Amino acid sequence: MPELSPRRRMLVLAICCMSLLIVSLDNTVLNVALPSMQQDLHASTSGLQWTIDAYTLVLASLLMLAGSTADRIGRKRVFMAGLIVFTLGSVLCSLAPNLEALVAFRMVQAVGGSMLNPVAMSIITNTFTDPRERARAIGVWGAVVGISMAAGPLVGGLLVESVGWRSIFWINLPVGLAALLLTLRFVPESRAGKARRPDPVGQLLVIALFGSLTYAIIEAPSTPFASTAPLAVVALAALAGLLWYEPRRAEPLIDLRFFRSAPFSGATVIAVSAFAALGGFLFLSTLYLQNVRGLTALEAGLWMLPMAAPTFLCAPLSGRLVGTRGPRLPLLIAGFAMTASGVLFAAFEAETSDVTLFAGYVLFGIGFGFVNAPITNTAVSGMPRAQAGVAAAVASTSRQLGQTLGVAVVGAVLASGVGSSSYREMFVSAARPGWWILAVCGFAVLALGAVTSGRWARGTAERAAERLKSAEVRDVAVTADRAS
Repeated sequence: MPELSPRRRMLVLAICCMSLLIVSLDNTVLNVALPSMQQDLHASTSGLQWTIDAYTLVLASLLMLAGSTADRIGRKRVFMAGLIVFTLGSVLCSLAPNLEALVAFRMVQAVGGSMLNPVAMSIITNTFTDPRERARAIGVWGAVVGISMAAGPLVGGLLVESVGWRSIFWINLPVGLAALLLTLRFVPESRAGKARRPDPVGQLLVIALFGSLTYAIIEAPSTPFASTAPLAVVALAALAGLLWYEPRRAEPLIDLRFFRSAPFSGATVIAVSAFAALGGFLFLSTLYLQNVRGLTALEAGLWMLPMAAPTFLCAPLSGRLVGTRGPRLPLLIAGFAMTASGVLFAAFEAETSDVTLFAGYVLFGIGFGFVNAPITNTAVSGMPRAQAGVAAAVASTSRQLGQTLGVAVVGAVLASGVGSSSYREMFVSAARPGWWILAVCGFAVLALGAVTSGRWARGTAERAAERLKSAEVRDVAVTADRAS
C-alpha cells in the first residue's frame, strides 16, 4: 500500500469506522427491540437468543476466512462485498414475515458483516504503520463502539415506538451505501505479499465447533439431555480435529503459532470473556427494563445511557494509554470495573434500586470502554504486516464468539430459572447466576490482563514474532525456488 497523506489516512479511518458503526449499532438497536419482537413474533426466550446468536455465530465462524481471503485477493474488494451483502441482509430482515425468516436473514447479514470488521482493522493496520498512530486510530475505532452503544438504544427506542421494530434495520441502508461509495473512491487496494491458500477443512471444523456448542447451550433448558449430549461430542471432536489438523497444514485457517505469544493468547481469552459479559449484560438488562419494570423501548434506551456514555468516553482514553504506557493499565481498570459491576448485581441485587442500578451500569460502561483498545492492539502488534488480516480476524472472532456464548449461557440460565413462572415474579432471582457468570468474566479480564502484559509475556511475543517472520521468509524462498 502506498504511503498516504495524514488527511487521507484519517479519511480511510473514518470510512472503516462507518462499517463498525453499522455492525455495532445493529446489535445495540436489536437488543432494545427484543421485547417488541417477542410480542409480535410470539418468540420464546430461546427464540430471542437465536435472533442475536444466529448473527454472531455465523460472524464468528467466517471472520478468519474473510480475513485470509482479504489478504489474498484484496482488502478493498472484500470490504466492498461485505458492505453490499450486509446492506442487502438488513433489507431482508426488515421484511421478515416470522421468527424463522428473521433468523435466516440475520445469518445473511452476518455473512456480509464477517467481511467488514476484520478487513477494516487490517486496512487500518496497514494504513497506520507508526505504533503510536496505530494505537490512537484503534482508540478511535473503540470509541465508535461507544457511539453505537449511546446512539443504539435511543435510536432503537424511538424507531420501535414510532414505526415498529422492523425499522431498526433501515438505519443500516444510508450508512452502508455511503460507506460503499466512499470506499470505492478513497480506500486504496492492498493485499498480503504472499497469498494464503483456502483451508476448507479448517473452516468446516470451525463451523462445526461453534455451531454445535451454541446450539447445545441455547436448547439445553428445553431439550432432554440425550438430545444435546451428541452436540457436545461434536464440539469436542471438532476442537480436537482443529488442534490436530491445523499445525500440519502449511497455510492453516488458524495459525496456532500466534498463540505462542502470551499477550496474543491473553488478548484472545480476554476478548471472549469481555464480550461474553457484554452479550449477557445487554440481554439481561433489556429484558429486565422492559418486561419487569414495564418501561417503553425509549425509556429502556435512556436507562442504558449510564453504561453507554462511559464506554464512549473511556475508549479513546484507553487507546492513548495503550499507545503511551502499554495495555496493562487499561486491562486492569477494565477487569476491576466489570467484576465490580457483576458482583453489584449478583450479590446486592442492583436492579432493585435506581441508585445501584445506575452505579452497576456506569461501572460496566467504564470497564468495557477500557477493554477494547488493548485487545485489538495486542492482537495485531508484533505480528508481520502480511498476516495482519488473519491476526485481526482471530481477535474479531474471539469477540463474536464471546458475545455468542454470553447470550447463549446467560439466556439458558435465565430460562431455567424463570421456567413457566412470570418474569416479574422470578426475574431477579433467576438472573442472579447469570450476573455471577458476568462477574467471573470480569475477573478473567483482570487476572489475564495482569499476567499477559508483563516482561515475561512481552518476551514470548517477541519470540513468536521472530518465528513467524522467519517462517514467512523461508516460505517465500521455497516458493521462489519452485518457480525457478
